[in-house]
Amino acid sequence: MDSTSHQHFKIILGSSSVARKKILADMDFEFTTMSADIDEKAIREENPEDLVMVLAEAKADAIIGKIKNEASRENDVKPTVVIAADTAETVPPKHHGKEDGEPTLLITCDQVVVYEGMIREKPSSEEEARLFIKGYSGGHAATVSSVLVTNLSTGLRKGGWDKVEIYFHDIPEEIIDKLIEEGMVLNVAGGLIIEHPLVLPYVKEVVGGTDSVMGLPMGLTRRLMEEVL
Repeated sequence: MDSTSHQHFKIILGSSSVARKKILADMDFEFTTMSADIDEKAIREENPEDLVMVLAEAKADAIIGKIKNEASRENDVKPTVVIAADTAETVPPKHHGKEDGEPTLLITCDQVVVYEGMIREKPSSEEEARLFIKGYSGGHAATVSSVLVTNLSTGLRKGGWDKVEIYFHDIPEEIIDKLIEEGMVLNVAGGLIIEHPLVLPYVKEVVGGTDSVMGLPMGLTRRLMEEVL
């Protein structure tokens, strides 16, 4: 897919994740961001692959709702009358949409960690984060990451998921203490940040892409974007 110099479409990344923003920027795309602000805990599926897909769809629907509400408010704005010298001109409010000539792609994602067959989402407390990380020490876990791309101009929507296995050396207690104190692990699925400088030395093997572990598998994302354009 073409880089930003040839980008003929707009992108909205439906995520506030710093890691996902970095990955999409590294893919050489220009984009804006929006957050879905949904209650993820209210959406449950037993299968991790089903869960991340359903959550990505719910996020997309929420963001599309926000966009429609914003457009509705703009439609309520009265035209502006510009008076210059002895002429008066009515300037209608400007709206962005299909008439812009460029499709807009909305990318939404979700991720869970699977450990010993159990789904792990963001830790609810420091204690739970500590329990999560202690479990990874000397063991392994998997990330399941979903990507959903919606063409807002046509309504076409394509999604998929990617799974990565991660194996760890023993993680010292003092490293776990530092991670908990820092707090970043509280904001990610399973409290798992393998790219973190404190964690990286204890990663034994990654079977899959680190971009997927960070929340946005590049290959899957590019393929889905091409499919909806």
